[in-house]
Amino acid sequence: MDNKEELSFEELYNQSLEKETKLEKTVTGKIISISRDGEIYVDFGYKADGIIPKEEYSFDQNANPNDEFKVGDEITAEVLKQNDGLGNVLLSYKRYKARNDKKCFEEKINNDEVFTAKISTVMEKGFIVNIFSTRVFIPLSQSGIKRDENIDDYKDKEVSFKIIEYNPQNRRIIGSIKILLDEEKKKKEDEFWNDVEIGKTYKGIVTSICSYGAFVDLGVVQGLLHITEMSWAKNVDPNTILKVGQEINVVVKNVDKEHKRLLLVYGEKGPNPWENIEEKYKVNDIVKAKVVKIVPFGAFLEIEEGIEGLVHISQICEKKITKPEEELTVGKYVNAKIINIDKENKKMELSIRELEGTSNEYKEV
Repeated sequence: MDNKEELSFEELYNQSLEKETKLEKTVTGKIISISRDGEIYVDFGYKADGIIPKEEYSFDQNANPNDEFKVGDEITAEVLKQNDGLGNVLLSYKRYKARNDKKCFEEKINNDEVFTAKISTVMEKGFIVNIFSTRVFIPLSQSGIKRDENIDDYKDKEVSFKIIEYNPQNRRIIGSIKILLDEEKKKKEDEFWNDVEIGKTYKGIVTSICSYGAFVDLGVVQGLLHITEMSWAKNVDPNTILKVGQEINVVVKNVDKEHKRLLLVYGEKGPNPWENIEEKYKVNDIVKAKVVKIVPFGAFLEIEEGIEGLVHISQICEKKITKPEEELTVGKYVNAKIINIDKENKKMELSIRELEGTSNEYKEV
């Protein structure tokens, strides 16, 4: 054997040692066969083939290599033993995948990315999802589930979430669906407040009714519909106009973007009856009106919805009375004479006394 042959042999030997040194980490090769038992044989250019036993393929015992790989595909695995006792290199795909998945998982967490996975387990306190070989717990408080929903219906449902706590050492990895719902809600709210303007019309749902009005849900924000904006009539009960759950049209009356407040007008309130008051009524006209409210200094009479007039106690009758109830009763009708109209302040003064001696019987509603 000459020097040239000796050098070539030495080079080959050194190359073989280098390959053995690399086996301490991971190797990549082509799949040459997959047995019926799920064992994978890999050619990665070493003097011996690599073998991935079924139990080293996946942490999921039901996983089948044939569903993911075929002969000729490349696969990367972690080296467990350079000789399994039968001359093969023992490899683990599940350990490599777990380590690689962990790296990818942490990168996505650091980038605040959204994950999507199926819920594998539903329990009283929340959900379990598995992603990147990692078990993630989504507490019920972070699930976004509504009160009228059945938690069991979420089994196998695909959900999107973010990781809000990551502590693998203590096996505490917490996900949140709610944070995405909140972000989406915030986005829609911002879009609404950027777009809303006085005079714009929206469809909404009445969510609650109180003594001073109603709250209307416009989809992303709620607005107040004051009782004075429901009807032109005064002293009305909001419950006689609207019902909870009713869909209505509303018009924006006022916007406070800084404090996120919205004042609305009922779409069916109708035109302001005082706008053309001078065309319908004039001083000295005699009108039929309903007594709607009695106060110490007189009584308010409704001529039509939205238009009321005051009869001062001195204008009720010729004789002196100490209180309006001596002559008037709420709900009764009476004829009255218009003695003053103040369109600007929406006020009208009436007199019953000036019609005394004429037919002026009080009639029930």
